[in-house]
Formats: sequence, structure tokens, C-alpha cells
Amino acid sequence: MAVFNIQVNGQDHQVDVDADTPVLWVLRDQLNLVGTKFGCGIAQCGACTIHLGDTAMRSCSLPISNVKDQKITTIEGLSEKGDHVLQKAWIEHDVPQCGYCQAGQIMTAAALLKENKSPSDEEIDTAMHGNLCRCGTYLRIKAAVKTAASM
Repeated sequence: MAVFNIQVNGQDHQVDVDADTPVLWVLRDQLNLVGTKFGCGIAQCGACTIHLGDTAMRSCSLPISNVKDQKITTIEGLSEKGDHVLQKAWIEHDVPQCGYCQAGQIMTAAALLKENKSPSDEEIDTAMHGNLCRCGTYLRIKAAVKTAASM
């Protein structure tokens, strides 16, 4: 076990975990930030997406030792009151059905919009490609991303 100093959602934390512990489990088990979900465990579904710096990353396969001094943002840290432009667009388009994948979807979309303020349909499809939704709300997700981009 080792002690790691990390910044999550603007707050400094010290965690004592094995160096190869995935960030997902540090967030959920050590910091009680449960908005980031476990999906597949092999970085293929996107349910565990967080931001490491400004980059969308799969936290289930990211060892805590790789974080270094980079800032982590989870769905809980996207906005203090849940009023991020994407969260508003998600509600407007009634995106979630079961909701399980939605935090990862929103975090991926937020990274896209931070990099590209006005993405094309193709750019949205490319960015969101690795996020799976078992309920199949992909058309509503794309519509919400487009709405958020226009706000």
C-alpha cells in the first residue's frame, strides 16, 4: 500500500491504496463518490468515464499511480448544482431510461464540448462511439449534445 495525494473535484485527498488500484475504486470505495459507475472493467463501455485534466478517461483501467498531479473531475464535480449545460440538455431531451451509463455519457460529451464548441454530427458520433447504452438512447444523447453545444 502507498499514500497518494490526489485532487478530485477541486478538493485535495490523501488515499492509502495499492499503486495498481483503479481510480474507479478509489473514487467509489475511498471517497464515496459513487456517480462514476462500474460497467465492464476493461475500459470498453464508458460507464466509468471521468476527466483527468481535460481528457475523458476510463477510470476502471486507470491505476491511481498514473494520476500523478493531474486533476480528476467526476460527474459530481461537473457542476455544483447539477446545472451544467449538458445536464440541462439531458433533462430537456429526456435522455436517460435506466440511467446507468449516463454519467459516463455526460462526462465524455463534456470533454468533447470543451475541445470543440460546435461539433458536427460526425464528430459527436466519433467522440461518443465508445460509450455504450443498453437502453439505446443514442439519438436522444446526440440531440442533447447538439442542444448543449448551442447553449
